[in-house]
Amino acid sequence: MPSACDSLIDDIEDIVSSSDPTPHERQSARKSIIPRSRKKREIVSNEELQADSLIPGTQKIWMKTWGCSHNNSDGEYMAGQLAASGYKITDDPAEADLWLLNSCTVKNPAEDHFRNSIKKAQDQEKKVVVAGCVPQAQPRMDYLKGLSIIGVQQIDRVVEVVDEAVKGHSVRLLGQKKDGGRRLGGARLDLPKIRKNPLIEIISINTGCLNACTYCKTKHARGDLASYPIDELVERARQSFQEGVCEIWLTSEDTGAYGRDIGTDLPTLLWRLVEVIPEGAMLRLGMTNPPYILEHLEEMAKVLNHPRVYAFLHVPVQSASDSVLMDMKREYCIDDFTRVVDFLQERVPGVTIATDIICGFPGETEDDFQETIELVKRYKFPSLFINQFYPRPGTPAAKMEQVPAHVKKQRTKELSDLFRSYNPYDHKVGERQHVLVTEESFDAQHYVAHNKFYEQVLVPKRSEFKGKMIEVDIYEAGKHFLKGRPVEDSTPFTPSIAAPLEQGQVSGLSQVQTANGVRHPPSTSPGLTWSSGLDTEALKKLGIAVALAAAILALVIEKLC
Repeated sequence: MPSACDSLIDDIEDIVSSSDPTPHERQSARKSIIPRSRKKREIVSNEELQADSLIPGTQKIWMKTWGCSHNNSDGEYMAGQLAASGYKITDDPAEADLWLLNSCTVKNPAEDHFRNSIKKAQDQEKKVVVAGCVPQAQPRMDYLKGLSIIGVQQIDRVVEVVDEAVKGHSVRLLGQKKDGGRRLGGARLDLPKIRKNPLIEIISINTGCLNACTYCKTKHARGDLASYPIDELVERARQSFQEGVCEIWLTSEDTGAYGRDIGTDLPTLLWRLVEVIPEGAMLRLGMTNPPYILEHLEEMAKVLNHPRVYAFLHVPVQSASDSVLMDMKREYCIDDFTRVVDFLQERVPGVTIATDIICGFPGETEDDFQETIELVKRYKFPSLFINQFYPRPGTPAAKMEQVPAHVKKQRTKELSDLFRSYNPYDHKVGERQHVLVTEESFDAQHYVAHNKFYEQVLVPKRSEFKGKMIEVDIYEAGKHFLKGRPVEDSTPFTPSIAAPLEQGQVSGLSQVQTANGVRHPPSTSPGLTWSSGLDTEALKKLGIAVALAAAILALVIEKLC
C-alpha cells in the first residue's frame, strides 16, 4: 500500500462539464484528479515525507505578468485567490517558494522573456506554475514539459493548481467552459483579487474575438467571442467603487465586438456603466477594431463626450495598405479606419486616437509601407505602437513569404523616426485642466495624472493629491507627457466614495464567494486577511505528524502482505 506521497499527477487536462460548476463542486474538484501511476516501494524516503508534510497555503509566491491589461486583470484575480487562501504574495522572487508566470503570446520577445524566466526559476530550484496565452495556445512546447498549467479560462482554480505544484505534482487545467452550449470565455467577475493599483479596476468585458487575423496567436488561446452579461459588469464596477477605486479600465481582445454573441452592444453597456460612476471618477475604454465600431459611431461619440469617460480610443490600423490588410484578414479597408478617426475627431473635439502598426508584414512592398508613412503624417497620432513583424508559430502568416529581416528593421526605424519628429502636445502649454491622479511616475519624483483626453500629466508628488481630481496649469510639454502646476486656489476633489484598499489587500470577497478555494472565513471588512485557529507552525507540525503516521501504517501493511 503506497503512501499519499507516491501519487504522481502529470499532464492532467481538465474537462469541464456542460454546466458551470457550483462553488461546492469546484471545492470538490480534486476528486477528479487521478494519480497517473502508483509504484510499490519498500521504504518511504525522507524527501517524500517532507513533501507530504507540506501545508499548502503557507508558502510565498512571486507573480510576473506580461502583456495586455486583460492579462494583468487575470493576474490580479489569481493573486487575490491565492492570498485569500493563505499564500503570501511577495515582490521578491528570491524569497519566493513558487513562481507563477503569466505569459503573453503576441510577440516573440514576450515569449522569450517568459521562457527565460522559467529556466531561471528552475536553476534556482523554485516551483513553477505557468499561466496565460502561451501555454494555453501551445501546451506541448518542450520547455513547458512537466510544468503545471492554468488555462486562461481556469484562473478560478489557481489555488488547486498551486497546492499541487507546492507538493511537487504537475497539473494542467486547459478545459473550455460552456453554459447550455454557449461558450463561456473566462472566470467569474466576482472572484477575489489584488489590484496592482488600488485606485484602478481592470474589468474584462469579453474574451476572444470574431476575427481570424493571420498573424495573431492570441486567438488560439482566447478563442471566439464570449461576452459577460451587462448586469454582472455593472455590479463589478459598483463593487469596485465601494472599495475606493476612482478609475475603471474596460479591456478585452476587442471591446468593439462586445455583446454581439448575447444580443447587445458596446454603447448599451457604456451607458449602463456611466450611471454607476461617481462624480470625478473616470472610465477608460480599451482597444477596439474598426469593423465593429463603425456600426456605433454616433453613440460612441456621445459616450466619449461624457464628463466621466475619457475621450480616448485605441483603434489599431496595422497597415494603411488595403493589400496588406487583406493578407492580414483584418476585415476592413483603410477608408473604414479613416472614417472612424475623422468622425470622432469632428464630434469629440480633442479626442485621442491611439493606434498600432506592424512593419514588415509578409508581402509588404515599399509602396505599401509608404502608404502607412503617409497615414501617420496625416494624423500625427500622439500614441503610436510600432511593432516589427514576428512570425508566430502555427499562424498562417508564419507560412507566408517573409520580408527580409534588414528590411523590417529599416522600416521600423523609419516609422519610429517619423513618430519622434513631431510633438503632439506643444499646443497644450498654457491650458488649465482638470486631471485625475492615480499613480507614481517612473522617476519617483512626480505623480501621474490624466486629463479628459487620457494624456499623461505629471504633477508634484504630494500625498494629498493621490486619488484626487485636481486643477493644474500646463507649463511644459514633452513627447509623451505634459507637466502641470496645481492651481493655488483650487481644492482637490475626491471622486472615491470610500477609502481605497491598501496595497496588497484582497478585494471583492463575500461569505458565499469564499466557497471556491478559500480556506479561511472572511473578516467583516473587505480586503483584510484571514487566519484559522491554528498558526502556521502548528499546522506544519500537524502535517508532519499525519505524514509520519501514514508512512508507519503503510510499512506495517506492507510487511503483513
